[in-house]
Amino acid sequence: MSNNLLKGKRGVIFGALDENSIAWKTALKVHEEGGKFTLTNAPIAMRMGKINELAKTCGAEVIPADATSEQDLNNLFTKSQEILGGKLDFVLHSIGMSPNIRKGKEYGDMNYEWYLKTLDISALSFHKVLQTCEKLDALNEYASVLALSYIAAQRAYPDYTDMAQAKAMLESIARSYGQRYGVKKKVRVNTISQSPTKTTAGAGISGFDVFFDYADLMSPLGNASAEDCANYIVVMFSDFTRMVTMQNLMHDGGFSSSGITDNLVQRLTK
Repeated sequence: MSNNLLKGKRGVIFGALDENSIAWKTALKVHEEGGKFTLTNAPIAMRMGKINELAKTCGAEVIPADATSEQDLNNLFTKSQEILGGKLDFVLHSIGMSPNIRKGKEYGDMNYEWYLKTLDISALSFHKVLQTCEKLDALNEYASVLALSYIAAQRAYPDYTDMAQAKAMLESIARSYGQRYGVKKKVRVNTISQSPTKTTAGAGISGFDVFFDYADLMSPLGNASAEDCANYIVVMFSDFTRMVTMQNLMHDGGFSSSGITDNLVQRLTK
């Protein structure tokens, strides 16, 4: 049921790969709530996914862009304003990739060129997005810019390897650029630290299924789904959160605040 929370708002959504992705679910929810947007992904990811199918459903246009390329980002945000008819009110950065993880490299055997690529794709691209928006004056006052993070930015998880540093950098960029953009244009910049989620990217982490079950047992409300996250993103894009900025928002069913739970105790004592 729509509440028209985003009626009249315009934006850009990065990273909708397929129906399992948080960005895909967000696009559907934003569309339901009255928002208009362009969709974007790297050309190689677009060939792997179904973004054109999503675009047809939402009445959105697709603009290919490599988020690590300043030229591509300039084109993306310039064209998005032309297509949508004005400055933007929201941006979702749902981008993350580690060549080291994809190629099975352990943390003590990193390929450092790949490591730098992880940081560029998964974190520095967020700064490039924000800087591009600022230079183009592409965002309205109180626009909301969000990136998706994970608790491995604060805690050690053995199979998350260099993505843990990428997420820590991502959250740091949100604070630093959030301060700058808030003063200059009242733009809000936040990250959402989501539960482990059964997306294409999540499934690529070794031991994901075991950790998914563990996190579910450790979370009083259970793991937050991709649909739950999309709902939260819509609220963060809306005018109801105009004074929230520079935050890493935990969206994890209580996992991050739990020492241990009865559910986990019962499982371990069987």
